[in-house]
Parts: sequence; structure tokens; C-alpha cells
Amino acid sequence: MDFELKTLDLAGAATEKSDVLLVLVTDGFQAGKDPVSRLVSAALAGRDLETKPGKLLQAYRSEGIAATRVILAGAGDGSGKKMHAAVQAAASLLRNGTARKLTIVLPAQAGAEAVRAAVCGTAESSYVYIATKSKPEARELKKVVIGVADAAAQRQAFLRAKAAAVGIEFARELGNLPPNYATPTRLGEEAVKLARAHGFKAEVFGPKEVAKIGMGSFMSVAKGSAEPLRFITLRHDGGAKGEAPVVLVGKGITFDTGGISIKPSAEMDEMKYDMGGAASVLGTFRAIAELKPRLNVIGLIPACENMPDGASYKPGDILTSLSGQTIEVLNTDAEGRLILCDALTYAERFKPRAVIDVATLTGACVVALGGVRSGLFATDDELAGQLMAAGEAALDPCWRMPLDDEYGEGLKTNFADVANVAGRAGGAVTAAKFLHRFAQNYPWAHLDIAGTAWKGGPAKGSTGRPVGLLLEYLLRQEAAGAGKAADRKGAKARGRAAA
Repeated sequence: MDFELKTLDLAGAATEKSDVLLVLVTDGFQAGKDPVSRLVSAALAGRDLETKPGKLLQAYRSEGIAATRVILAGAGDGSGKKMHAAVQAAASLLRNGTARKLTIVLPAQAGAEAVRAAVCGTAESSYVYIATKSKPEARELKKVVIGVADAAAQRQAFLRAKAAAVGIEFARELGNLPPNYATPTRLGEEAVKLARAHGFKAEVFGPKEVAKIGMGSFMSVAKGSAEPLRFITLRHDGGAKGEAPVVLVGKGITFDTGGISIKPSAEMDEMKYDMGGAASVLGTFRAIAELKPRLNVIGLIPACENMPDGASYKPGDILTSLSGQTIEVLNTDAEGRLILCDALTYAERFKPRAVIDVATLTGACVVALGGVRSGLFATDDELAGQLMAAGEAALDPCWRMPLDDEYGEGLKTNFADVANVAGRAGGAVTAAKFLHRFAQNYPWAHLDIAGTAWKGGPAKGSTGRPVGLLLEYLLRQEAAGAGKAADRKGAKARGRAAA
């Protein structure tokens, strides 16, 4: 889908040729004398339109308006969240329609968050999965014009929004693929394609290389599957040589039966989404490709299936992780932490400024936070604050959870250094405490996206979260680095002047 940013007010929108004109109407709407303003004013006066987000009114071939259809959408106070809800409601009407060009007019006072809401909301709501359908009906919408009061002033926000939309959709498409398509091998191939197309560096290890490295915990989870494991490394070297990178680690369980501790059959098909962390890391790199931030970023993805088989690991087994710590397996359905722990140890070799792992890790996090916010655990307050702020700005929110040492008591065992599960109470926290043992040598954050990576029911499908959050965090890190560099340069200049 092609997005274009254009300086456009309501008067200009009246003459803009388009299949659909979407007008976002906020509280305190100020009417002009143009046809669009008159239409909005009449609708508000007649109480046929409310400014409450999600309230819509449609018109067809309105006098003086070039667009075939007009959709008036309430956008409340004009905040990014309200704008996003309004755009999603309106764009969903076009999902199965014939409209090919959409023009969205934002209120004159709209800022960067409104631009992001317009772009990402349209992309998300118009998305149609067709990859495995014999008679696919792709979305008709091809062109979206975003009208703002000053296009030049909003250019950077627009480019960032477009990149986020591309990355989110890339992650959604991977997440929605069935497990016989989105295998560990396929994830490795996608990483290599990204690298070749956009100048990244990619390295994909198979079972032999992983065994040589010593990732005993990761290897054990993969033993029961006919699909060979893959360990994927992606690198974006956008920063200075030698500058400490941000490392993103994505859980890549491409299908999770639970292994010997097998899951109930109901809704087991949704376990194809257990690679949501891996998809989000790949999606973030796809977004990075659009913007090329001056920042070093590394992506690590341990990818395998968790299957029941004669060769499968089993409850009671003792695994030796890459860190040398031994792990007693009490439940083979707590496999995500067993592949992530080796990836977290591997991340140490890059001497990272921060490591963020992303995983559909626990049903307990769904119970705690539902599908609104991802669970955030962090050893560093500054890192936690940065991720929280990035999530709010990206409309991809998270919520910080505790990491008190007492939560780790349940992981004690008589037979190894640590057990892979504790009791039911605080399950999301005890899972994070397990990972914490393997992330002692750098600032670390863990995002549990079990409740946010996909939706069930009639709206079943991948959400692409938390690509938006991760991209926003990285761009803010880039900006902070640029600010520090400017300060250093200024200090040197002042020193020379003083001398």
C-alpha cells in the first residue's frame, strides 16, 4: 500500500479526487465555508454524528465534494489513541470494499501521534491475509493520502509511521503463516532475504553449529521434531564501529504442542503464534530497513518446534545450558525459557548496551494483563522507563511487572541449579526470574507478549506487536546518541575557543 503525505485542509479535501474521503472530527470542531465543513456541521447539528471515537457517518456523492464517498469519523479529543480508534473503525469498512484510493484529512492541530495513528491504523485495519488461500481476494486499497496542515513539518513523523506499518505487517504475515509453512528453516530464509535486500548481515546456524557452541538447553527442546532447529543472527551496523549494540532476542517456537507435557487440543492451532517474538524481531528489522537508524542493532532468534516424540526431552531430564547452569525439566510446555536462556547467554559476546527479549512466554501474563498491555520485566530502571515511554508513544503499551528475588524461590530444586517452572502463583514473574539468571551481565528487559501477539475468536490473527514499541525505542536511542555526540562536539569546540 502506497502512502503519501500532503498539505491539505478541508477546503482542499473537497476537490481531492478519491474513492473515499475520511474526515476525522474532534471535539470543538471549527467549521469553515467549504463543502466538507458544511457537511460535518450539518451532521453534528442534526446529531447524526458524534465525536466519540468509533462513531461513523457515511455520505455518497455529496454536493461539492469530489470523492465518491465521505466517511465522517468521531475522534474525541484528538489524541493519538482516539485517532487510532477512529481510523481503525473507518478503515475496517473498506476492508472488503472496492475503494482503491483513500484520502484522510487530519485536524489542523494534529501532530506526530495523529499522523502515526492515521498511517498505522489504516494499514492494520485494511490488512487481509491471502498467503495460503486458493482464490485470494487481496485488499483493494492501494493508495492512501494523509492530509495535514503542514506536510513539511510532519515529514519525519510520516516516514517513521510508514516504517512502523511496514514492519508490523511483515510480522503479522509471518505470524499468520501456518506452522507447516513458517518452519524454523523458513524463518532463517526470511532473515537471509532481509539481509540481502537491505544491507544487513545474517548468519543462520543449524543443529551442528548449535551443538558446537554448546546450547544444550535449546537443543533439548528441538530433539522431538523432524524440523531442524535454526539459530538466527541479524545485524544492522548503523552506528559507529565498536559502539555497543542493542540486542533483540525473539522466541521462535514455530509450533508448540507442549511436548511430552502435551497441551489440550482445543485452540492448539493457535500455537503457531508461539513464534510471535521471532516475528516481531524480524518485523523490527524490516522497519529498520526503511529508516536506517544510526545505531547498531543485533537480532537473535532461536527457532524450533516443541513436539512429542520418542526422542523428545521429558520431565525429570537435566539440561546443561550454554552458561553452564544445569536445569531440571519439570514441564516440557515451559520450553520458551529453555531456548531463550541460551540466546541470552550468547548475547553476552556482543557486549550489548541493552538486551530485550520478546516472547509469547506465559498464559499467566494473559491472566494478569489481558490483551491490552504486554508484560515488561527489567533489571534496569532507565531501560524500563524508556520501553514504557516508547510503548505509549507507539500505541503499543506495556506494563512493568516485579522481579523480586522472593519470586525465584519456587525455582529451587534438589537435582540441578534451577527448575524450569515453579508453582502456578505468579507464573509470569517466575518465568521472568528464570530468564533473569541468564541475563546478569548487561541491562536486560523481557517483554511477555502472550496476551498481545495475536487475537483469537472471529478476529483471529497476528497483531504484529510489539514491533511498534521496539522501533520507537530504537529511534529514541538513536536520537539520544545523536544528542550526546552533539554535546561532546560542542564541548570540544568550547574548549578550543577557551584555549
